Amino acid sequence: MAVQNGRDLLIKMDMTGNGQFETIAGLRASRISFNAETVDVTSLESEGRWRELLAGAGVRSASISGSGVFRDDTTDERARQVFFDGEIPRFQVVIPDFGTVEGPFQVTALEYAGSHNGEATYELTLASAGALLFVAL
Repeated sequence: MAVQNGRDLLIKMDMTGNGQFETIAGLRASRISFNAETVDVTSLESEGRWRELLAGAGVRSASISGSGVFRDDTTDERARQVFFDGEIPRFQVVIPDFGTVEGPFQVTALEYAGSHNGEATYELTLASAGALLFVAL
């Protein structure tokens, strides 16, 4: 895989609940992480007393975060609405030359900041709230 532009990693939100995804405008930095808990099944009979893990078990999750500046009233307003109403809409993350991850996410943090001589910024954190679908490019 060749070097990729960071700006090509896009976080998109279902704006209306009908699969109409729009890029969350103004994001300057984006990140997605995948996690899997382990289930330890080590016993006294484990070979060499090495830890053994149960394949396919445990809870899988993903988190998304992004930070940026306000640029688009529609997506800014929708992100606020989703947080304050406790909605769990579908999101898409487009990862260049890798694929697209789609599924339900909850907005778990929404932060606003600004300095006297700078622009107002925001940070958004999402946690997976159900099964995710991965489609390779």
